[in-house]
Amino acid sequence: MSYQDEEEGGAFDGHASSFPKDFGYGAFDGEHDVNLSASGEQKPRILLMGLRRSGKSSIQKVVFHKMSPNETLFLESTNKIVKDDINNSSFVQFQIWDFPGQIDFFDSSFDSDMIFGGCGALVFVIDAQDDYMEALNKLNLTVTKAYKVNPNIKFEVFIHKVDGLGDDFKMESQRDIHQRATDDLADSGYDQIHLSFHLTSIYDHSIFEAFSKVVQKLIPQLPALENLLNILNTNSAIEKSFLFDVVSKIYIATDSTPVDMQSYELCCDMIDVVIDVSWIYGHVFSVKEEQDPAAFDEQSSSLIKLNNGTVLYLREVNKFLALVCILREDNFDHKGIIDYNFLCFREAIQQVFELRNKCQGNPLTNSAGSPIVNGNNIIGERHLSPTLTDEIGSK
Repeated sequence: MSYQDEEEGGAFDGHASSFPKDFGYGAFDGEHDVNLSASGEQKPRILLMGLRRSGKSSIQKVVFHKMSPNETLFLESTNKIVKDDINNSSFVQFQIWDFPGQIDFFDSSFDSDMIFGGCGALVFVIDAQDDYMEALNKLNLTVTKAYKVNPNIKFEVFIHKVDGLGDDFKMESQRDIHQRATDDLADSGYDQIHLSFHLTSIYDHSIFEAFSKVVQKLIPQLPALENLLNILNTNSAIEKSFLFDVVSKIYIATDSTPVDMQSYELCCDMIDVVIDVSWIYGHVFSVKEEQDPAAFDEQSSSLIKLNNGTVLYLREVNKFLALVCILREDNFDHKGIIDYNFLCFREAIQQVFELRNKCQGNPLTNSAGSPIVNGNNIIGERHLSPTLTDEIGSK
């Protein structure tokens, strides 16, 4: 199945506030080279690398194109660089380049400066069910080559296909790969390079959680978003909150409390339910009234009460972002306060959007669209409305 074939028929319906079931990211023409140096607006790039059949293309299809994990079994091995443009909300905008496993960095046709120069993150995928010694050698070569060109790259290692491994073997594999990779870098004289390791599988939510961590490192507004979520939680008695990109189900921000995998999975399942229901009833409404589907708009929300006294509460921030909160049922008695605080939160998010848009028109911006002053990003909570905290805290 080709990428172009897969995207046909999955176009967004055009309604500004709907969550259609089959919408996705627009296709990126992978047959044409991108002039990164001449581009007026440069997006961060995520490189997917690893040996052949390690699962790189499957990860991309499952996370960003809603492909079923079982369908990835029929994907052909990548034999050329596949470029994918991820372009939806103001925060999730980047390019993913899927590299064939047989790529030779010493080939004269391989332009290291062009490939790694504009790279924001490099994700190296290792098949945990295979002998990973060759993969570790390739990892060392890839990371050192990239670091020479661009020391600011975030290096992420996905220890992939762990769904068929026992818990003890997973942890042992992670420790062994971590130790060997770190030692190899130290032996090469690159002990200053930091590698982040993630246990992943396309058959559960671990791949979405891992990609969430990767994308967050490319969002310069992340501290401001986390601070807004902390303020919202404090003044609304919310235990945990996520700001989700509903297309991919990766969370672009969460509050400062630790992420519990079970809570994250519940929130992902809730988004699936909301998208499915809004899609069904949106089309029913459209057929009856001969209008565009409008079952899910800026006034809509979703509430799920679990039998353990926990409440899941979803509110739409914009057509691609949703806030999902977890709180106790007793604390949901003051729903009016929570809704008011959410409106203040959404207004603050809009301020961050507007600041981002202004910065993208500024020539002094980095690859993620943030203004640079003395080499540092200046986006932070101090640039938001000074009354924001008081507004969210009002009751």
